[in-house]
Amino acid sequence: MPELPEVEITARRLSAALTGATIESTLAPGINALKTFDPPLHALDGRKIEGVRRIGKHAVIDVSGDLHVLVHLMSAGRLQLYDKRASLRDRTSRLLIRVDGGSGERELRLREFGTKQAAWVKVLTPEGLAADDAVAKLGPEAWPDPPEDLAALLKPVGARPLQAALRDQRVITGIGRSWVDEILWTARLSPFKRANDLDAKEAAALRAAILARLGAAIDHYEAVVTLPIPDKLPLPLEVHRHAGEPCPRCGTTIEAVHYESYVLCYCPHDQTGDRVLKDRRLSRLLK
Repeated sequence: MPELPEVEITARRLSAALTGATIESTLAPGINALKTFDPPLHALDGRKIEGVRRIGKHAVIDVSGDLHVLVHLMSAGRLQLYDKRASLRDRTSRLLIRVDGGSGERELRLREFGTKQAAWVKVLTPEGLAADDAVAKLGPEAWPDPPEDLAALLKPVGARPLQAALRDQRVITGIGRSWVDEILWTARLSPFKRANDLDAKEAAALRAAILARLGAAIDHYEAVVTLPIPDKLPLPLEVHRHAGEPCPRCGTTIEAVHYESYVLCYCPHDQTGDRVLKDRRLSRLLK
């Protein structure tokens, strides 16, 4: 799933390319993707794009006349700008926003790979955007200014593992499966430590790690990502997806915990006191 850094660079690149462009027409080939009907999608036609920004893991296209297009890419969605318009036989297309200007027939296209069709789009007024559950229930942004006291933020979460608590968008927004592994490794914290059991030093290390890793990822993308945005961004990961490889910091083999739909990666030496969790169903590591 695209997380805060990936959505941030997408929004920046699209905003630079599209601000001031007029929307010529709109179409939603993936009918299941469009989750609102008032205002209708065609209310966007003829209006100017005022910018593209990010709220958590969501992209927001701001349109003249106080309209906003809220987009959630989910796990397999990609928001791309093309100089050639899509064929209606393109089964990956979920939303087509055709704009003027530039070379060719430009089209902002939401595409989704796979069969789940989970990505969605909403056309909202400012009041609707603020009140929408996808936005209203979000916790504070993880970047660029995460809460100063993360221990206090996480205390109400209770005994949930840090790895799960930090991915809960109602607690803090923008972090997902990839970057939570990187952040906890950077902070030298166990992914299974209880969220309500951080002392002041650990909370400070966690906040510093959030700022460092998300900020560095965005800086990396600024240097290497240009339009057209690639379907697969070059994620600068050191731990996540590196199970079985040496830890970049201490050389210990990176271990993994396999869940039904994702894999958690961590360094036993740096994060869990040299203890390895072999099977989450048979053992628990809570410290």
